[in-house]
Amino acid sequence: MKLLRSSAFDELDAAPDVSIVMPCLNEVQSLPHCIENARAALDEIQLHYGLSGEVVIADNGSTDGSQQLGLSCGARVVPISRKGYGAAIIGGFEAARGRFLVMGDADGSYDFTDSVKMIGKLLDGADLCMGSRFKGGIAPGAMPWKNRYIGNPMLTGILNLFFRCGVSDAHCGLRAIRREACADLHLQGAGMEFASEMVIKASMKRLRIDEVPATLSPDLRNRPPHLRPWRDGWRHLRFLLMFSPTWVFGVPALAAMALAMAILFNIALHRTGVLTGAAAFGASWTIVAGFLLTVGHLAALMALAAHLYGVKRGYRSLRPALYKVTPLLTLEHALLTGSALLIASIFAFGYTGWRWAANGFDAPPSVLPVTVAAVAAALGLQTIFGGFLMAIISGHDSRFVSERGGATEAAISMRNAA
Repeated sequence: MKLLRSSAFDELDAAPDVSIVMPCLNEVQSLPHCIENARAALDEIQLHYGLSGEVVIADNGSTDGSQQLGLSCGARVVPISRKGYGAAIIGGFEAARGRFLVMGDADGSYDFTDSVKMIGKLLDGADLCMGSRFKGGIAPGAMPWKNRYIGNPMLTGILNLFFRCGVSDAHCGLRAIRREACADLHLQGAGMEFASEMVIKASMKRLRIDEVPATLSPDLRNRPPHLRPWRDGWRHLRFLLMFSPTWVFGVPALAAMALAMAILFNIALHRTGVLTGAAAFGASWTIVAGFLLTVGHLAALMALAAHLYGVKRGYRSLRPALYKVTPLLTLEHALLTGSALLIASIFAFGYTGWRWAANGFDAPPSVLPVTVAAVAAALGLQTIFGGFLMAIISGHDSRFVSERGGATEAAISMRNAA
C-alpha cells in the first residue's frame, strides 16, 4: 500500500504507541479542525500515559484536495482503494503503526480528547473501548431524531439481546482497540455495518469491552453526511441477523417443532381414545403440523451449519452443549440418522398401504399415518443433505469439527477465548 507522508514523519524511526485513524472522503472543510483536535488528544495521552502517537488519514478517494491538506496539517495519508466506511477504517488500521488504535470520523462531530480515557481503559486491560454518546451528551442538531430515538436504541437493543455485549451505544464512531485484538477479529465489513461487526465479533470472541462517555456535536460540513439512515440501518440489521443463527434459525426452529409436536400429540391422543370429546385439531391441522415439523427441522440444521461455519472461521466458539457431542458431529452419523428415518418412513408407508388395501381401498379415516410417514421421509432426506452441507462447510471433512493435534478446532478456540 502506497503511503503519502509528511516530512515530519520521515524523521521518526520509532513506531508510535497510539494511532488515531480517520476515514476521509472529501472532508476538506472539517479536516484541519479534526487533525488539530486529534493532536490535542495525543498531547493529553502523552501527558497522562507517556505514550507517543500519530494521526492517520485513511483517504477513500477524495477529489477535493483532502490528501494534500492532511499532509500539510502533519498527518499521514493512506490511500484506500476499496470503497466504504468500513473499508477505509480497515485500511487505515492496517497502515497504522500504533499498538493502540483509535477510530473517529473526520467531520468534526467527535471530540478526540474523549479517546484519552479510552486509552486508559486499554492500558487497564480492556481489548475494546466504546464511546457512548447517550452517556456523554448529544448536542442539539447533532443526530436526527429518528436515529436518536428509534434507529440507534433499537439496533443497540437487538445487538445486546443477540450477543450480550452490554453496551449503551453500539454505533458510536469513536472507539479504541488493541492492535492484536483488531487483528484477531478479522474485520471485513466495507460499509457502515463495520461498526456492528467490530462489537459483535469482539463479544463472540469474549474480549473485554469497556465503555466511556463521548460527546457528539453537529458536523462542520455544509453538505449532507455520507450516512443514509434507512439504507445503513437495514445493513446493520441484516448484519446482526446473519451473525446470529440462534435467533434467525434456532428460535424459529424450536417454536415450529414445539407447536407441531403439540398438535400431533393432541391428535394422537384423540385417535387412541385417551382424549374424548370433540377434537380441537382435524385433518387440516395434521398437515399443518407436518409442515411445521419439516420446516423446523430444516431451520435447526441451518442453525447448526451456520454455527459450525462461524467456528470454522474462528470468530465463534463451539457451544458447550455441542462440544460434549463432538464425536457425533460427523457425516457418517448424519447419514445413519437420515437413513434410519427413511427406512422408518418406508415401513410406515407400507403399513398404511396394507391397511388401505385391507379396507377395500376406502379413504382412510385419518391423514395422520400418511403425514407422519411423509414427514419422516422429509426429515431423513434433509438430514442426509444437511450432513453433506456441513461436511463441505468443514473443509470437505467428514468430521464437522476437525481435529488438530488431538484437540478439536472448537476446543482450541474456546481455550483462547477463556
